[in-house]
Amino acid sequence: MPWTLAVSNDRRRNELEPHTRCKPSGGPRQWLTPYGAELIELPEKKVAYIFDIGGPHTYRTIFMDGRKHPANLTPTYYGHSIGWWEGDTLVVDTVGFNEGFWIDRGQLPHTTQLHLIEKYTRTALDAMRYELTVEDPGAYTAPFTGTSNLRWENGTELFEYICQQGNEAPTLMVGDGTSIDRTVLTVP
Repeated sequence: MPWTLAVSNDRRRNELEPHTRCKPSGGPRQWLTPYGAELIELPEKKVAYIFDIGGPHTYRTIFMDGRKHPANLTPTYYGHSIGWWEGDTLVVDTVGFNEGFWIDRGQLPHTTQLHLIEKYTRTALDAMRYELTVEDPGAYTAPFTGTSNLRWENGTELFEYICQQGNEAPTLMVGDGTSIDRTVLTVP
C-alpha cells in the first residue's frame, strides 16, 4: 500500500529502529539481533519461550496447551502466541501486536491487524529453517512469506548486551522528537 511504502522509505532514511532503543520486537525481528536469541520448549509445562537477549532482555511466551487466542487482546510488542507441533515442525500463530516495534530492520511496517505464522524445523543438529507468513490487511494487499536459516553454535555464550536508561534520544523513543543529530560518531 502507498502508506507502507512511505513509512518503509522513511525508516530506511532515518534508521530510528525501536529495538536499538531497548524496545522489544516481535516475530522475526527477535532473530535479527547480533546478540543472539534462544528458543526453549518446556513440554511438561506446555509452553515455549523465545528469549530476546540483545537489547530489551525480554521474552515471548508461546502457549502449547491447545488454547485459542483470546477474543479481546490488549496489543503488546510480542502479541499472543500459541504453538503446536506438526511432525518435526513447531508452528507458532501470533496475533495481538501493537505498532510500537518493527518486525524487521525497517522494511516492513505493520498495523495491529498483523497476524504471523512462524514455522521452525530443525534441519541439522546446528541448524533450523525458519518460515514466516505475514498477513496484515491494514498494511498489505495480500499475505506474503519468507524463509531463512537459523544456526546454533556449540559452546557460544550469548553476548550480554545492556540497554542503557540514559539514552541520548528519549524524545525519539516516545515520538516527540522529529530528527536526530548524526554529525557525531555516537548515535543515541
